[in-house]
Amino acid sequence: MHPLLQHDLEHLDEILEQACDTALTYLRSLPERPVSAPAESQRIAPGDDKLSEQGVGAQRALAQFWHDHAEGLSASAGPRYFAFVTGGGTPAALAADWLVSAIDQNTQLSFDSVASALEVATLSQLKQLLGLPESLCGSFVSGATMANFVSMAIARQWLGLQRGVDVAQQGLHALGPLRVISAAAHSSSVKALSMLGIGRDALVNVATLPESEAIDPAALEQLLIQDPGLPTLVLASAGTVNTVAFDDLPALLALRERFGFWLHVDAAFGGVAAASPRYAALLEGWQQADSVTIDAHKWLNVPYDSAVQFTAQQHLALQVQVFQNHSAYLALPSVRPDNYLHLTPENSRRFRALPVWMALKAYGRAGIAEIVERNVQLAAILAQGLEAIPGLTLLAPVLLNVVCFALDSASASAEETAKRDRFLKLLDAAGVVRCTPTTLAGKPGIRAALVNWMTEEQDIKRALQSMVQCLKSV
Repeated sequence: MHPLLQHDLEHLDEILEQACDTALTYLRSLPERPVSAPAESQRIAPGDDKLSEQGVGAQRALAQFWHDHAEGLSASAGPRYFAFVTGGGTPAALAADWLVSAIDQNTQLSFDSVASALEVATLSQLKQLLGLPESLCGSFVSGATMANFVSMAIARQWLGLQRGVDVAQQGLHALGPLRVISAAAHSSSVKALSMLGIGRDALVNVATLPESEAIDPAALEQLLIQDPGLPTLVLASAGTVNTVAFDDLPALLALRERFGFWLHVDAAFGGVAAASPRYAALLEGWQQADSVTIDAHKWLNVPYDSAVQFTAQQHLALQVQVFQNHSAYLALPSVRPDNYLHLTPENSRRFRALPVWMALKAYGRAGIAEIVERNVQLAAILAQGLEAIPGLTLLAPVLLNVVCFALDSASASAEETAKRDRFLKLLDAAGVVRCTPTTLAGKPGIRAALVNWMTEEQDIKRALQSMVQCLKSV
């Protein structure tokens, strides 16, 4: 064995203790760590991209990483990181994620580990938490992008089957053109259209309800009537990016009965609202969708990367047709819900389910519901505070846990977009709160998404104070 490997094996306890101490140093710094690392700290020093010929061992490498790059790490795991839709890691989920790396299980069904069975059990608990039927089949994937990709790949296969075409075997050209309809498709779904060979041009944007991002069912009906024979996939939103609008799923299901399209529900973060009895009604009807996307590294607050793709049981055989993998050393393809090898693009992956299993075991339905309800309440408090600040205005009512706002002079002009960007740059430099830019109704807006398990009212107050200070310099 190489001397450094031998040394590190003999000093494994000290190495892991050092790693734990380093992690705790970061976690304890979250209340005051800048939410956006200073720009100069985000760059690496000359020579950092050069391979070490002899190596320095784990302890020195760990110490060097922290010494050189600790200031370049953002507080994305902290309570005032409102950018994107980023959850932190609850203590139970974080502990589980460390174990995932330590035990290093490939959860493909290979009959040598309990990991696969625990994954199925985790999916069952998740369905109970969200009020989804046990008959839904689920698979862990890396994020909403892959969950939407898998769902749309199965939809493509199903649309082919309706016309006697095996797309997985014959290719998309055998099916010909198809149509994808949505009002506010997430960018990951648009990306998936490209990867699947369907093409971004296949996306048809349907009209929305007045002053909403939700599909207008009447407008969708008219689109379907115009070309009833065209293979169609409808992408529904259960929580849009800007305003957390929910499509009227019962109305879409009624149209599906008439027109026979595939209904996919992108509930990447909004779906977790179903854990709360207070908000579960927003998801009415999603139990009957053909496929569903849920992100765990958002509102479930497990570390990256973790999401789930759910498929209606009657479509499981089609999923296997798409993703089956043939090799002499692997389990043969079969229609069963417990082997992701034949259900997702990945042939091997880490034990993604364990952080979710641990979080659900540790906090139960009540704990997850409390996070949801607290974040929604805090979003409302943030919105009230923003309305009271001269120079800022809400771009939309706050429907759940995302606040979409703007400078009160916001218009579609390049000058106003540049002004918004200057404000966000100042906000990043202040380091107290991080938000992201967006566009709503043609106006340059700003998004604050509240999903972190640690966020409390004091964080909202600090965020508002920072915004007031930054406005003075715009």
